[in-house]
This record gives sequence, C-alpha cells and structure tokens, in this order.
Amino acid sequence: MAPSLETPESVDDVFANPIKQKPQLVAPEPQNCVGPDSQQAGKADSCAGCPNQAICASAPKGPDPDIPVISARLENVKHKILVLSGKGGVGKSTFTSLLAHAFATNPDSNVGIMDTDICGPSIPKMMGVEGETVHVSGTGWSPIWVMDNLAVMSIQFLLPNRDDAVIWRGPKKNGLIKQFLKDVEWGDLDFLLVDTPPGTSDEHLSVNSFLKGSGIDGAVMVTTPQEVSLLDVRKEIDFCRKAGIKILGLAENMSGFVCPKCSNESQIFKASTGGGRALAKEMDIPFLGSVPLDPRIRMACDYGESYFDSFPDSPACLAFQGVVKNLAMQLGLDSKMCSQTSRQTYQPYAFMNLLELFCRLNIDNSSNLSGVSHQLLGAGIKHSNLGIACNGEVEEEHIWYR
Repeated sequence: MAPSLETPESVDDVFANPIKQKPQLVAPEPQNCVGPDSQQAGKADSCAGCPNQAICASAPKGPDPDIPVISARLENVKHKILVLSGKGGVGKSTFTSLLAHAFATNPDSNVGIMDTDICGPSIPKMMGVEGETVHVSGTGWSPIWVMDNLAVMSIQFLLPNRDDAVIWRGPKKNGLIKQFLKDVEWGDLDFLLVDTPPGTSDEHLSVNSFLKGSGIDGAVMVTTPQEVSLLDVRKEIDFCRKAGIKILGLAENMSGFVCPKCSNESQIFKASTGGGRALAKEMDIPFLGSVPLDPRIRMACDYGESYFDSFPDSPACLAFQGVVKNLAMQLGLDSKMCSQTSRQTYQPYAFMNLLELFCRLNIDNSSNLSGVSHQLLGAGIKHSNLGIACNGEVEEEHIWYR
C-alpha cells in the first residue's frame, strides 16, 4: 500500500469552521454507525460496505471532542513552538535538536520534543535515544527522557525495527499526532518543540487544529541561503498567515562553513538573492540569525550528543546562541532562561581513542601510526569512529576534532 494523491481541500474548508448542513444519506444508517458527524465517519471499520461511506467521508465534521482533552493535558506546557521548513534537507530536525539542547542547558527549564515527521523520524537518532521504547501506563504514554529536563516522543519508539517504513495515509498520521498530544504524559514543560516534515500537509494541519485550544506561541522557519529553498519558505510563510500561526522568526542554516581545525568560517554557497536575511525583510518577519556549517554538528547528531556541551566555543555554537537569544526576545523571555553556558566540561578521550585506533589499524610502529597518534592527541578527539581509506590512510572525515 502506498500513499495516494487526494483532491485538495479549499483554504476555507481547511482553516475556517463554518456551520455546515448534515449530509444527505442515500441509505439508512446501519446499526453500528459512528454517525456522519463523527471524526471517524467513512473511515471506521463499520463503514466498510455501507452505501453512505463516500458521503460521510467527504462531509464536514463538527468540533473534535478530543480538543478539550488535549488542552487539559497540555495546560502545564508554557510555550509551544513549531519548527517548519518548506524544503526538505535544510536541517530542520537538526535545528530542532540544537534548540532543545540549548533550552535544556538551563537546568530550571523542562523541554520536550514532539516528532511529527511520521514517515521520516530522525529526532531519536539525533538525541541518542533511537533504541528506546515507550512505556505505557494507566495514565498514558511516558516520553523518552534524554536527560533530566529533556524528553522526546516519536513514532520511531513504536516501530519493531528501526528501518521499518511507515506507509500511512493522512487519517492514520492525524490519529497518531492526536495520541502524542492527548495520551503522552508531558508533565510540566517550559518548552514543547514540534518538529514537522517539510511542506504544508496533513501533519501541519493536524497540529494546528489540535493545538488551537491550548494555544501555539508561534513557528520558527528554517531555510538555507539558496533561492530554491527560499521559494518554498515563502509558501510556508503564506501557510502560517492563512492558518493564523504567528511567525516567531526565520533562521538561516548552513550559511557558511566552519573549518574543524582552525575554526575559520568560509562562504561556500553564497546567497544569490540575499539569503534568509533579505527574505525576512521582504516578508516582514523577524530574522533570528545565521548558523554556519560545521562537520562537528553532523557528528554530534550521529552520536546523539549535545553539540553545546562538546564544542561550546565553536563559531556555529556561538551563532546558534544568538538565534536562541533573538527567539527569546520574540517569546518575551529573558535569554538567560532559554540558554546558559554549557553545564558539562569537555573531556577529550584521546588516550582511549588512540588504543582503539591501534586495534583497528592493526599495524606496526610506522610513520603512519606516528602521524595519526600526533593528530589524535593534538586535536582532542571526542569520538574516533575511524575508517581506512583505500590507500591505507585514516579517512579524515571520520575524525571529530575538538
């Protein structure tokens, strides 16, 4: 079974909620009918074979009775922030994980991430909890805690195998998102970050409608400097304005390249039309800042560790702290509440990594080994998931420099 393209609804039908007339049925309602006004009308098991199925499925529905339940569940969540991107591959999930870690550097702040990228969940991997499973109790689902003040909920925790594909149509996606909001014990949170898939589809509409009762603080847009990304961000901005979602600001990701050795920043992909800053000015939305490329961000996400704890003085880390500060201003908060100096001191594991390297290379004392040893000890590596290139030398891309 594969997803199918369905006839798009009009903007008025999606965002407005006018009073609708009851659909005209062509046959009497069967005994186990859920009712034409139900959210499951035309979708429930009892609808199979009913002459009214198509009519009920396409008929407008009344207010969702679960919205008050969701509002009650989230009444102790202070700030709800959507992270959006019109284009895939701009680093939206990476941005979400960095933002969560930045908020969590304040020990007095409790942070949650809700991963609504149903078909491509990557947050668990980036947060280092990919192999965890959800505990279900009488009071609901317990999110996975990355640390004492940082929790995550994702469909990845519900899959038997991490490589299983999720091939769902809209109604099943909507149902899971509702469960994440209604049944998960989020508890007292200062920030709930909602990581979304690219575009403006079912997941975005569901989150917006389910959170209307409890309130959404706004959305953060993520883009890259290229015009091909900015084109889709304009559509995302239009979506937010039609849906009544406040735009907290635009963040430009991958704005430059930070060398992991010397920490100098170079402009590799220069913006042809002014980049994110120019777009923010054009669309009259706040510009939160630019975050450069840093290979160590990729390594931090691969290993599920905090980039802020590992490299607090890197240019990308300092740039992201500026983004957090500007976001705090948009939320009306003190920037110190949102982000603080890293609570952990980086401790290089060069000696242990060197021993591991010796075992992996399995080579005698040689100039290659001497050179690699110097590189390891001088660079201060946190991880050494090293590989061997075809010429027998260590692949430098696998080295995570301090």
